[in-house]
Amino acid sequence: MKKDFIDITDFSKEELLGFLDLATELKKEHFAGGNQPVLKGKNLAMIFQKPSLRTRVSFEVAMRHLGGDALYLSPNEIGLGQRESVADVARVLSGMVEGIMARVFGHELVVGLAEWASVPVINGLSDASHPAQILADFMTIKEKFGSFDGLNLAYIGDGNNVSVSLMQMSAILGTNFIIASPEGYDMEDRFVNESKAIAEKTGSKLSFFRDPHEAVKEATVIYTDTWVSMGQEEEAAKRKAVFPPYQVNEKLVSEAQPDAIVLHCLPAYRGIEITDEVCDGPQSWMFPQAHNRLHAQKAILYTLMKD
Repeated sequence: MKKDFIDITDFSKEELLGFLDLATELKKEHFAGGNQPVLKGKNLAMIFQKPSLRTRVSFEVAMRHLGGDALYLSPNEIGLGQRESVADVARVLSGMVEGIMARVFGHELVVGLAEWASVPVINGLSDASHPAQILADFMTIKEKFGSFDGLNLAYIGDGNNVSVSLMQMSAILGTNFIIASPEGYDMEDRFVNESKAIAEKTGSKLSFFRDPHEAVKEATVIYTDTWVSMGQEEEAAKRKAVFPPYQVNEKLVSEAQPDAIVLHCLPAYRGIEITDEVCDGPQSWMFPQAHNRLHAQKAILYTLMKD
């Protein structure tokens, strides 16, 4: 049966921990002499509506490390859902490649690809979720702290796709999730309510603040993201007037737990949502986090595409 990787909530706690364990093993294997070519002869089509350094490089190199290959498809080559329908793209690619990764604006596009494709479809990012990123985030957290028990993950900023996937993963794994966002920039109720229902079963505590200083008091992980995502450029001036109190700077970090780490999914707009001092400081794990995209993506590809 075909498997896809669309949303964090499509998976159980055991399955998500399985992805993380596999990512760790593949990382060890890579540094011990290289990964086995388990995807030899297989190809991944990579559909990009939004550009990305980490998503493209991590998936493309991951395929090569596993013995396969990847094909980059730019926005102009497809015109997904405009020049050519999602259903037609999915069915054409299904006869030529063994997997599809899509980085899109509308979540319905990646859902549609999964519906029509006969090969696995991976969500490389949509406006609703960013599950491939979040695997790398939790892999990094585990490398630092050893487990997820009793950890407090504080997200500071816009209630966007990254915060949604972080909340979902936290709820499923039993990690406490805290968010501080300005009024008018909260996560959608449907995502919050879904995660609250999961958290009730797992013991995760979800907390929602306006004040970032309140949010980081018990934080073991501080996470932030850009205030203006791709596709929101027309709101840039308004957002930059609202969000300055949510900047992750040395003062805010000093109010968290002494061993707290700082994460950012990048690109970071230094001096805006986060300062140079934090990015380059001793508590920053941003670059190990970015590097772990490679190994987390390997785990997804291995699980979905290996015979």
